[in-house]
Amino acid sequence: MSEVILDTITGKSTATTITIGSTPVVSASANSMTIRGEGTAQTSIQQGLAKCWNNFKGDGTTAINDSFNMASLTDNGTGDYTTTFTNDFNNATYSFSGVPLYLGSRVYVYGNHNALTAYATGSFRMETVYISGTDGTATNGDPRDCNMNFHGDLA
Repeated sequence: MSEVILDTITGKSTATTITIGSTPVVSASANSMTIRGEGTAQTSIQQGLAKCWNNFKGDGTTAINDSFNMASLTDNGTGDYTTTFTNDFNNATYSFSGVPLYLGSRVYVYGNHNALTAYATGSFRMETVYISGTDGTATNGDPRDCNMNFHGDLA
């Protein structure tokens, strides 16, 4: 087996292509790398990664089970939480998705519709709700577990 040890690879042009196995990894510009995804499509490594994710316990004493780029979690009341990012987003146009776990209920997570601070560069305020009864009434609740993912550009 061969081993190559080095600190820097410098290409002959602006874009440097490195092939690992049969997969080309391309450095198209400063702070931007792409990799061949499915078929021949190129995928931006920076754009394709979750910039923050977390899994937390919402019922009883709120606690972070595991996370990435999450500085803290604040329990603002029943089903009302604020995630504070370790590294801020560049702007408030990032996307999020989340799934709270309630046994036997239809559930969802949404940006806090009562607060103008739902999307902020340094934090995100959200509510977790479950559908109670057969009339579709949404009720705030503390989930046993909640999973959140955030995608966007970091500052």
